[in-house]
Amino acid sequence: MAAKAPIREVTIWEPRIGFEERPDGSMLVWREDALGAYPDRLSDRILHWAEAAPDRTWMAERDGDGWAEMTYAGLADAMARVGTALLGLGLSPERPLMILSGNSLAHAVAALSAQYVGVPSAAVAPAYALVSKDYAKLKDIAGQITPGALFVEDAGPFAKAIAAVFGADVPVIAARGEIPGRQVLRWADVMATEAGPEAEEARTATGPDTVAKFLFTSGTTGSPKAVIQTQRMLCANMEQVLDCYAWLRDEPPVLVDWAPWNHVASGTKVFNIALYNGGTFYIDAGKPTPDDMAETIRNLREIAPTWYFNVPAGFEMLIEAMEEDSALREKFFSRVKMLLYAGAGMAAHTWRRLEELAEETIGARVLMCAGLGSTETAPFAIFCTEPQPGPGNCGVPAQGVTLKLVPSGDKLEARFKGPNVTPGYWRAEKLSAEAFDEEGFYRMGDALRFAEPGRPEKGFFFDGRIAENFKLQTGTWVAVGALRAKLIDAMDGLIRDCVIAGEGQEELGALLVPFRPGLERLVEGGAKLSDEELFAHPSVHAALADKLAAHARAATGSASRVVRALLLTEPLKLDAGEVTDKGSVNQRAVLNRREGAVAALYEGGPGVIHAGERAR
Repeated sequence: MAAKAPIREVTIWEPRIGFEERPDGSMLVWREDALGAYPDRLSDRILHWAEAAPDRTWMAERDGDGWAEMTYAGLADAMARVGTALLGLGLSPERPLMILSGNSLAHAVAALSAQYVGVPSAAVAPAYALVSKDYAKLKDIAGQITPGALFVEDAGPFAKAIAAVFGADVPVIAARGEIPGRQVLRWADVMATEAGPEAEEARTATGPDTVAKFLFTSGTTGSPKAVIQTQRMLCANMEQVLDCYAWLRDEPPVLVDWAPWNHVASGTKVFNIALYNGGTFYIDAGKPTPDDMAETIRNLREIAPTWYFNVPAGFEMLIEAMEEDSALREKFFSRVKMLLYAGAGMAAHTWRRLEELAEETIGARVLMCAGLGSTETAPFAIFCTEPQPGPGNCGVPAQGVTLKLVPSGDKLEARFKGPNVTPGYWRAEKLSAEAFDEEGFYRMGDALRFAEPGRPEKGFFFDGRIAENFKLQTGTWVAVGALRAKLIDAMDGLIRDCVIAGEGQEELGALLVPFRPGLERLVEGGAKLSDEELFAHPSVHAALADKLAAHARAATGSASRVVRALLLTEPLKLDAGEVTDKGSVNQRAVLNRREGAVAALYEGGPGVIHAGERAR
């Protein structure tokens, strides 16, 4: 085997790890090198850059073939103006600003302006207003935080949801569009507000314990909860990130990012990486879907990121585009120093091909990384920068974070404590109390396993969610999270995700979420077939059966061997809680809603794929 190319030079952390095994069986892992100082509020960093680099572009969004940009000086001016206007509307932590629309320059300014004057912002998934039929989750969220005002980019598409959920006493701020029978405050007028002294007074009154914003858990673990995000959490987390991504101290990042700001990964981490380090954030209006990926490709042909984040499905689609477009490949790899995947497990073939494309293009690999965190940890908690042979290692704790591993059956449950951890859920004392153990560690609900037994400095692998695991008829526990990742990898780009079934059964089965581009390549003229025709095609079933057989042969026992599968032909439903707008799959919700599919899987109904056999 040829030696791998070296990794492109990048300055990163050099963590020193502490470790303690305790008499009760629990273990503690922490950083012996202490977390550095961080500001009391994020606006301190914004104002720093407004003075140090006033004309540098902070954020840009598409405007035809060009970009509409705002500088750091422009942001500082806008925050004082808009913050004054929001205070005039009587907003406060008890009456925060709710943002219904997706990523945009105006959205970013509105959120930061609210935080500037001590008013929490709360971005929610646009799908709760645009896709949902009953607005149940939007009503739930509105009841939890009682917003004092709403922001939308375009009022028209949100008119029905606003009328159904919010009273007429809740003002609406919109860049454009109307809502019949309701006054809409124009964003241009809000931006033109004269900044008053009350804005700076409110800003200086904020501090580490001030609620900066509310983020809502994705809903894959139940009804969305309003997670409190304090200024301490945001600022500490950015200093933790900067310790890890040490090169950013000298090289302000250039980011091209599509992921939704109502999720912590992009809405807190990626968004704030630019702000904290004086970087530039290009809003990518694309998504990793067949209809929207073209916009991402368009943007990456033009803007070369220095750090890049995506979900595995996004990387898969980017790889497909780069295979055919050398100019895209050369632009993308020209200066990127780190690739980060999150949101789901990355398949080994995706990891390998990214490495190969980088080697072919620049003669070096790009450091590929992953970590583990949650909305409650802001999210950076543990992270892996040690070069790995493949995906999966979540790494070691960030500075200031203590990881507690608690035995749970044959698993180790991960719990966290640190300045980046939430104080709890808004107006939910019981839920907040239940989220922490007797020592004050946040119970994440995920299991971890040592990459190398007894050597925490080598990192940890995700070992499933404790609540998702179940027993086979034999009483053997199934580690669902780890098995899902292995099965996705074994399917070699033919599926996007899967759901493991088999509780109380003799053997395991899976419901497969198809990856259409991969399946199309198996059938001549596959791109022209309907979903129904493609997913039922004998060549597709034969290929899946072969992959399933190879997976089954490699398994070490019944709890890691999936022997039957069924392609899901009906897309996962956001309204039913089966999937989030980021694409995260709720294993339990899918099984509950697709009882008929699970029954067919075990009764041998039409379309069931068996390891090594064609569909029956």
